[in-house]
Amino acid sequence: MIQPSVPLVWRGTGKRLSVAMLCCAGVVLLDVFCGFPPSASGSDGQYSGKQGQIVVIKVPADEMSAQVQGKFLGRTVKFFPETRPGEPKGFVGLLGVDMQDKPGTHELAVQITDGEHDRSISYHVRVLKEKFHVEHLKLPKDKVDLDEQSLARWKGEQEQVKEALASDSEKKLWQPSFVEPVNGRRTGIFGSVRIMNGQARNPHNGEDIGAPLGTDVAATNDGVVRLTVDHIFSGKGVFVDHGLGFYSMYFHLSEVLVKEGDLVRAGQIVGKVGATGRATGPHLHWGVKLNGARVNPYALLDLPFKAETQSATPSPVGESVSAAGAPAP
Repeated sequence: MIQPSVPLVWRGTGKRLSVAMLCCAGVVLLDVFCGFPPSASGSDGQYSGKQGQIVVIKVPADEMSAQVQGKFLGRTVKFFPETRPGEPKGFVGLLGVDMQDKPGTHELAVQITDGEHDRSISYHVRVLKEKFHVEHLKLPKDKVDLDEQSLARWKGEQEQVKEALASDSEKKLWQPSFVEPVNGRRTGIFGSVRIMNGQARNPHNGEDIGAPLGTDVAATNDGVVRLTVDHIFSGKGVFVDHGLGFYSMYFHLSEVLVKEGDLVRAGQIVGKVGATGRATGPHLHWGVKLNGARVNPYALLDLPFKAETQSATPSPVGESVSAAGAPAP
């Protein structure tokens, strides 16, 4: 719903501007009109978003050849030109609020570079605490604990992913309309704290969607396949690079139907639902990283870049869980 506008006053101008906030199911939409001179931390406005949300930031600007980039909690936020019909000129950035970002007020520093001309904008971003569920799970010991050999393998797999995702595509590859990869029952809750056999584990960093074995898994949007894996926890999986630091992941697949370097379109089948890796039954683990932040993948379906939305319809399948986000002991 639309919240009342928050008045802003530019330093030295006396002009009043507004920040329009649209809050919907994990997405905060903000239109922010930028000042020209560099300013003190947070003096150009304020944003707000819960842990795991996506904050859409629009910076109106006439210099469309400019390079626009932000910094938030050490993470880089890359902006792209506004292309939506009827929208004023400017740049748009997707700010991911990680599910474990510390609640409180932090600075988002934006730099606009146009040739030899630079200007800086500074905003306060208030991170709000999300109430995540706590799950107590009892799993077979070999589904939770790792022996020395398996631990070494797990560490190597983490390095493989880190290296593969170290360099982002410099162009925005995704297009309007995001697709839910599987129509099924959401069996895992994003950000939930999992107590496995009495031991606390890392929060669940994606959504589990229960579906019959062999169900098609679709790419949520256009991108390039950056990595395909068969890992100890996540099983067979696909990492899709959507550009500008935005990645989607699809784990526990029974089959991988794409290869590294393939260009994929929204809705294209990239694999089949399975139970590979550390899983108790067939399901898809769907994850999203945005500029290094772990965000709720279902927030994508609420972004204001779409022609139509595809919604999940729960299917009568048994619940299953994954340990894709579980750390080694």
